[in-house]
Amino acid sequence: MPFDAVAQQPKLLYLLQGVAAFAAVVALVLFALHRGPARRRSAALLLLAPALLLLAAGLLLPALRTLALSFTDRGGDAWTGLDNHVWTFTDHRARVALRNTLVWALLVPAATTAVGLLYAAAVARSRFRTPALALLLAPMTISFVGAGVVWKFVYAYRPAEAAQIGLLNRLVVAFGGEPRQWLVDSPWNVLFLVVVMVWAQTGFAAVLLTGAIRAVPAGPVEAARLDGASPRQVFRWIVLPSIRPTLLVVLLAQTIGTFKAFDVVRTMTGGQFDTGVVAHEMYDQAFRYGETGRGAALAVLLLLLVTPLVAHQVRARRRAG
Repeated sequence: MPFDAVAQQPKLLYLLQGVAAFAAVVALVLFALHRGPARRRSAALLLLAPALLLLAAGLLLPALRTLALSFTDRGGDAWTGLDNHVWTFTDHRARVALRNTLVWALLVPAATTAVGLLYAAAVARSRFRTPALALLLAPMTISFVGAGVVWKFVYAYRPAEAAQIGLLNRLVVAFGGEPRQWLVDSPWNVLFLVVVMVWAQTGFAAVLLTGAIRAVPAGPVEAARLDGASPRQVFRWIVLPSIRPTLLVVLLAQTIGTFKAFDVVRTMTGGQFDTGVVAHEMYDQAFRYGETGRGAALAVLLLLLVTPLVAHQVRARRRAG
């Protein structure tokens, strides 16, 4: 038997054992439901048991393990107390990553929602709505890595005497300017990375907001027009309040996604030139530099930043339900 096939046998065995264990749990749940009393709460807990077990094994236990590692040294063995958490707010690289993450969290959701709202307002009642939205959704068909590669070519730099291959520098040179290294000059390079995320995510915002605008009841809109309200006033006082829940959903979703930004930074700059974010710095510390404790501390910080937003979104959904 080839060596590769032999090496794959333990992995296949573990996979089969996991599938068998899960099937056994499901079978026990179904048997208990069939034999036990038909109480709604008990039945719901039994049906949720397999999912809760998987959630605990795949999310809760790793989170607790990460929290414990954040209080240890680089090897995850010796206890260091709060040293790693203090490092996240005192080290230059960590503070730059935190600053950039907050910049992303402020600019990306605001810009994405604003551009998506304007686009949605323009095409919501148009007969060309479908192709217009499809055009804006096109960037979402590629991954963030693909978007980073595309925009890396847009920002590409060559010396002034050489032919420019980057679209942006070609335009600058065509108008008599000097080519620039857009991804090197700090702090502007952070804004150029933000543009990539906005470009990739605006379609998501536009589609949701277009649906919300089209769902606005026609009665109040027609009444406002009969009273002499201008299109801008109708949009400001009738449409916007009606789509406020959707706006909040878009803002929260974009903010949560922004805190986890990694692919664009990794692909375009590798976190160099003061462009790192918390998620990327966490990867560097844990996997490039072998600083397990510091990487775990950054992961805990990221969790603390995202948790209030997730809690607010869950609370809003419960109220809506």
